[in-house]
Amino acid sequence: MAGALFCSLALVCAQDPPKQPETPETPSAAAPAPPPDQFTVSSGTRIPLNLINSISTKNAAEGDRVYLETVYPILASGKIVIPPGSYVAGTVTQVKRPGRVHGRGELYIRFDSLTLPNGVTREFKARIGGLDGRSNEELDKTEGKIKSEGNKAGDLKTVAEGAGVGATVGSIAGAAAGHAGMGAGIGAAAGATAGLIGVLMSRGPDAILAKGTTIEMILDRQLQFAPKEVDFTGAPPVRGNLNEGPGPLPSKKNDGLTHRPWPL
Repeated sequence: MAGALFCSLALVCAQDPPKQPETPETPSAAAPAPPPDQFTVSSGTRIPLNLINSISTKNAAEGDRVYLETVYPILASGKIVIPPGSYVAGTVTQVKRPGRVHGRGELYIRFDSLTLPNGVTREFKARIGGLDGRSNEELDKTEGKIKSEGNKAGDLKTVAEGAGVGATVGSIAGAAAGHAGMGAGIGAAAGATAGLIGVLMSRGPDAILAKGTTIEMILDRQLQFAPKEVDFTGAPPVRGNLNEGPGPLPSKKNDGLTHRPWPL
């Protein structure tokens, strides 16, 4: 009896232990994506800039430097890589003064380099893609040429004012001589001639880009930055006077003359 009981216990112990109920595996949280090895600003990116120094066809020369700063953050892969207050340097590549009879002042500007607030610099060649909407100057986007406004209305006004003043003076002189109508006609012709001479002796408006003017730069190639190059932890704070300056100024006719009613 005892032997049979022992054998039964031995058989039970030899059997596999009862299986435990399986529990569903808890899915592990997705690992965060590693930061990119490079942050890339694509070619064709438009970067708005503010002009730091004024430029005019009246006193600019080829080779003069142009200084600007960014006014809006540029992102790549969700990170700010070109913060506001970054500096852009450019060069005046061509200057054309307005003509005396017709023509407009023309400026060509090329952008050369970008300096981030932490001192990281990239050199490139970029062009102007847009100009402040408040400006009277015109932008030829195909050539990157800035042209001053025309002054045909001002020229016609000068001739008309001369004719009007001449007619008034001629009427007075003709009335004294008994030929008021003839005097008015002669005076008007003489006044118009004087006004036309003044127009021919004067230049058209210069192209002027004043401090504070907003200019849009278009990158012609991509810019790449390593993660450590876009770390602005120790960079100086952005200046708070980005918009200082008068902004676009109205173009003025550069004749070097003092206008006054004719004749005197």
